Formats: sequence, structure tokens, C-alpha cells
Amino acid sequence: MIHTVGTDLVHVPSPREQLEDRASAFASRTFTAAELAYAHGARSGEPHRHLAARFAAKEATLKAFDHAAALRQIEPPSIELSAIEVLRDERGRPSLALHDAAAHFAERVGVERAQVSLSHD
Repeated sequence: MIHTVGTDLVHVPSPREQLEDRASAFASRTFTAAELAYAHGARSGEPHRHLAARFAAKEATLKAFDHAAALRQIEPPSIELSAIEVLRDERGRPSLALHDAAAHFAERVGVERAQVSLSHD
């Protein structure tokens, strides 16, 4: 069993600028429709805060995958950020759902579950 941890911190205004740029494909390349719907429906009225935390979680997951690949001495695959989805359970706790290349890589290296914690600056 391989245990890896990835961490990442994003300054909230950074993705806000990209999210507000109508010409940018950042949102559609990075987030799933469910993540965008959650963030835009949040009571805070600040979807960029929720999306910044999710962006950091996705980046942290990629770092953990890179570490797992290095331990196995294999090349990490190219994984789209939208293939890593941050979900919330009925109590509001975050979790990860892996899709496409992310799911295939996790299976290849024996990931049975992934845990995530979100924070805002």
C-alpha cells in the first residue's frame, strides 16, 4: 500500500481573475459542471472562494499522484484537472471522485481511497 500526501494553497484572488475572464477556458478545463453549480449556488455569494479551494485540492492530488508514480518508478500520466472532482457529502464533508485518467492511474498504483481537506485563505 502506498501512502502519499499532496498539499497546495491557492490565493483566492488568483483564480477569481481567471474565472471572471469570459474569454478564458479555465473554468471549463478545470472544474466539472457539478463543482461549478455548487460554487455558484453557495450562500456565500463568492463562488471563487469555493473554486479556489477545489483548485488547490486538485493540484494537491496531482502532487500525491506524482509521488506515487515516483515510488513505483513509473511515469505519471497526464491528467486533466476536471478528472479530479471535489464532492460534498450530506454533512458537507469534502471527498474526491476520480474520473478518466485519474481513476485509471489510481487503480494502477492501488489507491483504495483518497481523502481531502479544504481551506480558504
